[in-house]
Amino acid sequence: MKNIKIEIKWALIFVIMQLSWMVLEKVSGLHDVHIDKHAIFTNGVAILAFLVYALAFLNKRKNFYHGKMTYLQGFVTGLWITLFVTLLTPITQYITSYWISPEYFSNMIAYSVNQGKMSQEEAESFFNFNSYLMQSTVFAPVAGLITSAIVAIFTKKS
Repeated sequence: MKNIKIEIKWALIFVIMQLSWMVLEKVSGLHDVHIDKHAIFTNGVAILAFLVYALAFLNKRKNFYHGKMTYLQGFVTGLWITLFVTLLTPITQYITSYWISPEYFSNMIAYSVNQGKMSQEEAESFFNFNSYLMQSTVFAPVAGLITSAIVAIFTKKS
């Protein structure tokens, strides 16, 4: 457990970043009055995700590997972070859906139907907690794996 203490810490930081981003989206109106711009701005969280992973890798390199880290060591660090983030995803999704922005799904359903992008039934089957839970639980390990592979390139040091 001592070997992955840094990864657990950074997974928790990542979850806090995700939840903070959701609060930012909510207060900026992307979940209601500016919902039409949601699809554009929500992807900005990817920049922060890369930043958190990079800081985590640098922390691991400095404090565990004594300033040197191979690509594989960095990649494995990312895989551990990704595992913990994925395990925490249901909690993160629950907090987002029921505490931070409980009206998001109904707003997105109404917006999608009004814009003619989906029928009422399609929107209701897509924009709900269970659907987003499934999507986020599948997306987290895929995105984490890709992020780890990329960030490990830039944080390796021999």
